[in-house]
Amino acid sequence: MLRGRFIVIDGTDGSGKKTQVDLLAARVREEGRTVHVADFPQYGKPSAYFVERYLNGAYGTLDTIDGYRGSLFFAMDRYDASFELRKMMDTGAIIVSNRYVSANMGHQGAMIADTAERKKYLDWLYHLEFEILGIPKPDLTIILHVSALVGQELVDHKGHREYVGGRKRDLLESDLDHLKAAEQTYLEIARFPKFKLIECMKSGSIMTREDIHELIWREVVAVL
Repeated sequence: MLRGRFIVIDGTDGSGKKTQVDLLAARVREEGRTVHVADFPQYGKPSAYFVERYLNGAYGTLDTIDGYRGSLFFAMDRYDASFELRKMMDTGAIIVSNRYVSANMGHQGAMIADTAERKKYLDWLYHLEFEILGIPKPDLTIILHVSALVGQELVDHKGHREYVGGRKRDLLESDLDHLKAAEQTYLEIARFPKFKLIECMKSGSIMTREDIHELIWREVVAVL
């Protein structure tokens, strides 16, 4: 039996993560492999209760919730999903996930301006999620990159979003300064082992979803 693989697609807001997850899952199925799609946070499930409250601003503004505290909400949602993810991989399936631990790295890490302090946070996060909670480690994490300004504009083109009461933007997406900081943090973590950066803009314009998919596929083939 072929060993299961765990592939994550993450990146800056508005970069088309969900679209690329769907395209990748379809292509892997065409290769004859069993594919399961994961989507984080798991909006609508009990495990995402604190995430939804946080993103709706129920716990305060970004200035009042530090990266460590905010990370806990998302980490526990992934812990809840980890048992099913592990079962799927044990059967040889390919997991394609829309966001994962890398989303905490990018967004919560962006709240820490000092480089040394951010590294301390990232070490803490790794220990929390992969060692204390013991969730599965991805074989590959793709980081999609578009500029924060373009990404925020693209977010506004999304459809109805129940977890924020139908509003266009959640707590993080509403703050352009935060998105700019997250963009830089995503670029930073894209240099980590088993991470790959995909630039989604060319000559100032967003590339087609098909062209972006081909860039992703080149990286995915190496781990399949």
